[in-house]
Amino acid sequence: MRKLFLFFVAAFLSYKGVAQELPFVKDPVFQAGEVLTYKLKYGFITAAEGTLKVLESDLKFDGSPTYRLSVDGQTSGTFDVFYKIRDHYDSYIDKKDLKPYFYQENIREGSYRRQDKARFSQDEQRVVATKGTYKTPTKQTFDLVSSYYFARSLDISKMKAGDFVKLNYFLGDEISQLEIQFVGRETVKTKLGTIKCLKFSPSIKPGRIFRKDSKLYLWVTDDGNRVPVKAQVEILVGSVIMEIKSASGLKYPLAIVNK
Repeated sequence: MRKLFLFFVAAFLSYKGVAQELPFVKDPVFQAGEVLTYKLKYGFITAAEGTLKVLESDLKFDGSPTYRLSVDGQTSGTFDVFYKIRDHYDSYIDKKDLKPYFYQENIREGSYRRQDKARFSQDEQRVVATKGTYKTPTKQTFDLVSSYYFARSLDISKMKAGDFVKLNYFLGDEISQLEIQFVGRETVKTKLGTIKCLKFSPSIKPGRIFRKDSKLYLWVTDDGNRVPVKAQVEILVGSVIMEIKSASGLKYPLAIVNK
């Protein structure tokens, strides 16, 4: 289950290049005080849980005020007995253009421990991280956490079914990319009610977890919040589903059909 929850939240990885910068809505779709909780199910078993928070920050970078994005992920139930995960991630982003200035992660998985940090210099197209200095392809590069919040704020008003969105981000020791295809609109039953959603299919890389024909689907509320409420993917053995448990401090009402 290593990092699988966070990969779901961030809409998974792809490895293709892109040069243009992406447009985003005038105002962020989230606000300080927003808290989202999710559970990750393997079959009928809840394998992990995660909490995402948007917090006000006292830190300024280059004189600009920031939000602190905080993510916690941990195993639960039987999975927690055999392989305990307690991961924490922070990203400090500009309040206006939502680009990250600073990212840090504290990883505790079984007996494994790691702490990484990264400082983003967008104008210089550079990331200075624990493992070295890296050149970025554009002046719009994100960490794994900030990429999720920026993707929610993308302007997709002109997207049609079949169109793609690509977004660069830095993780560990390389620049990778999110590539997400818009599928269409559906309603989804959740703990919060039946909600009108936008359906996306992020690309994934076959390997130790995914099959060559694995498809990932992500459902995001079709309202001002753009909150992911469900994700589903087939893995080598069985399937994994992420579902929203709770949402508070949202900026806009949810597109609930009925409760």
